Amino acid sequence: MEKQLILSVKGLEKTFGDNKVLKGIDLGLEKGEVIAILGPSGSGKTTLLRCLNFLERADGGELIFDGERFDLHGASRKEIARLRRKTAFVFQSYNLFLNKTVLENVTLGLTVGAGMKKGEARTLAVDALTRVGMADRLDSYPSQLSGGQQQRVAIARALVNRPKVLLLDEPLAALDLRLRKDMQNELKRIQQATGITFIYVTHDQEEALSMSDTVVVM
Repeated sequence: MEKQLILSVKGLEKTFGDNKVLKGIDLGLEKGEVIAILGPSGSGKTTLLRCLNFLERADGGELIFDGERFDLHGASRKEIARLRRKTAFVFQSYNLFLNKTVLENVTLGLTVGAGMKKGEARTLAVDALTRVGMADRLDSYPSQLSGGQQQRVAIARALVNRPKVLLLDEPLAALDLRLRKDMQNELKRIQQATGITFIYVTHDQEEALSMSDTVVVM
């Protein structure tokens, strides 16, 4: 049976000064698959992830995503915006707005970014927060949450947009071992329930093997 690829990368290259970080990366990702990008610090894992979402502009290469072709170096702003509507990025540092509540952090992208009505945005946000076990903290601020709780909110904020591909850049690295194990199980449960395709960056071999269907070593 032929693979149904949701994302395919060909010849991705990225150089910083004299340092060629990515050297002709080819990668294919099936719909509903979890791929772990595994490697030590400085191997280009995060750069690869950022290039796939155009947070970094690659020097060359081609991306085919959900049937649409993108020039990784020359894509227009409109093309990038179109791709980002179908993807979401979860950072290691959470990137929550400290002056906004849990609910506001999750709804902001819907009401401001997508122009959705507040009632509809709230319904979607509560559903996403319920999935990550944070529905009882809607009115809390990030400073009132533990690191694990903040990361759950960041994941809910990504899920609420119903992305086809979720990009996760070492999202559990800042957590202690016990909490990291709990969140690994939680992420696997969410992925299986939603069917969202995951690209998961980690430097932890055990985590890579536990989380993914396929491991890409850099």
